[in-house]
Amino acid sequence: MIAGVFPGQGSQSPGMASGWGAQEALASAVFAEASAVLGYDLWALVAEGSAEELGRTEITQPAMLAADIAAWRCYRAAGGRMPVAMAGHSLGEYAALVAAESLAFADAVALVAERGRLMQAAVAPGAGAMAAVLGLSDEAVLGVCAEAAEGEVCEAVNFNSPGQVVVAGDAAAVARAEPLAKAAGAKRFVLLPVSVPSHSSLMREAAARLADALATVPLVPPVVPVLHNVDAKTHDDAVAIRHALVEQLHRPVQWVACVEALAARGALRQLEFGPGKVLSGLAKRIDKNITSLPVWDEASLTAAM
Repeated sequence: MIAGVFPGQGSQSPGMASGWGAQEALASAVFAEASAVLGYDLWALVAEGSAEELGRTEITQPAMLAADIAAWRCYRAAGGRMPVAMAGHSLGEYAALVAAESLAFADAVALVAERGRLMQAAVAPGAGAMAAVLGLSDEAVLGVCAEAAEGEVCEAVNFNSPGQVVVAGDAAAVARAEPLAKAAGAKRFVLLPVSVPSHSSLMREAAARLADALATVPLVPPVVPVLHNVDAKTHDDAVAIRHALVEQLHRPVQWVACVEALAARGALRQLEFGPGKVLSGLAKRIDKNITSLPVWDEASLTAAM
């Protein structure tokens, strides 16, 4: 059985979503639909813009959503069958809900653009940071964060795979975590090129404002189960889905639990719809019984079918 997974922020790159060959018109149509909502040419920005511009959160989020859905629609147009369940990493959760027909694509574009603006506004430039800690247990990372905080915010925010946890918070606190993590035995401590400390408690105000935006957006039960980041559970009614999306913004992404829950449903073949192959790499570290394949251009789609 197949599961569909959708990457989020961090997988973007200039030129992504090109390379679809005969289906390029379908992919560009997705970006045209998003551009109509946003009021600027998203396809041109992705094709011709700089990595720095594409890395701005308020642009990254709709761009990644469009790239994920372009991959999904190309897969379905090629005759790909519906997965038995879906999940998306952080921002990718919105793509999963679109693919599962719970959330209209145009509404999702508007939502993630607003989500990006709210996140960017929540923390002053340079005041927040995120870093990947490699080679420590979850418990060890939690201990490092507690010691590094010193009255500021330093939290484990992405449980991506065994031995890979992302921390986020105030820039000074995250900086204090580096020597502590290395002293505890971390193999690497890698600062991430992001502009906001996603999924940390510094996003509480942004989450509260996102709740207002979500309240106006129609949501229906997904046609296939979507596992949510905040609890690795499925939710079928609009109130619960909205709550999960709000909580996700300021609470950790439980990606290991999501992948394990997909596998528990018998979905040991995962297709990653969107740029790169980050989630495919994580799946192999979470459960060696999972076969995960990226779908992000014509060649990878052919290989995955």
